[in-house]
Formats: sequence, structure tokens, C-alpha cells
Amino acid sequence: MAGSPSPLTTHVLNTAMGVPGSNMSLSLHRQDPLTKAWNLITTGITNDDGRCPGLITTQLFTSGVYKLHFETAQYWASRGEASFYPYVEIVFTINEPGQKYHIPLLLSRFSYSTYRGS
Repeated sequence: MAGSPSPLTTHVLNTAMGVPGSNMSLSLHRQDPLTKAWNLITTGITNDDGRCPGLITTQLFTSGVYKLHFETAQYWASRGEASFYPYVEIVFTINEPGQKYHIPLLLSRFSYSTYRGS
């Protein structure tokens, strides 16, 4: 996808330690509008800055319901910590795929939050 930035980005921030959430496995899914089944689009691992570039191409990014699935228990276990949430799923609706969407995950072992950025 060189030269074409993803219209959807994410950033994991470990707010408990004040550092990026690096090396976290995640996946992006789109919901089938008829069957409501989740279809896997891609998987990835956050980089040293807590980001996962190249999630989806502009051509594949269409209107619909999506989810980002983050493997939080695996992330905390790799740091010798237990997590209350085994995973976090952020489900969101895209109505204007021509826009840029940024979906960050702010994370600690016992809480998380998110918002729509740009």
C-alpha cells in the first residue's frame, strides 16, 4: 500500500505506564450487512509507537459496521501483568468512507476508553 495511507488508523496508549502500547496483536473486521457475521479484513501488531499502519486500503474502505479487536490479555501477560479484560473490541459505523478515521485505544489493566479522532 505504498504511497496510499490507510483511511483508518489506530493508536494504542498504555495509560497505566504512560507509554505506547507496542507489540499488541489486533484485527480489523467488517460486518456483513445481511448475515451480521464478522468478516476478517486484516491482522497486525502495533509498532514501537503503538500504531498499526496499513489497516485497509481506500478502495476496500466502504460504508458499514467495523470492529477493531485488540488482544489485551496477551499484551499485559507479555509484561508480566494480569488484565481484567481478555480483549477489547471497538465497534463503529462508517457512513462517509471518504473521510479519515482515527480510533485510538487508551488502556490500563482495569480500564479502557476510546474516541473518534481524525
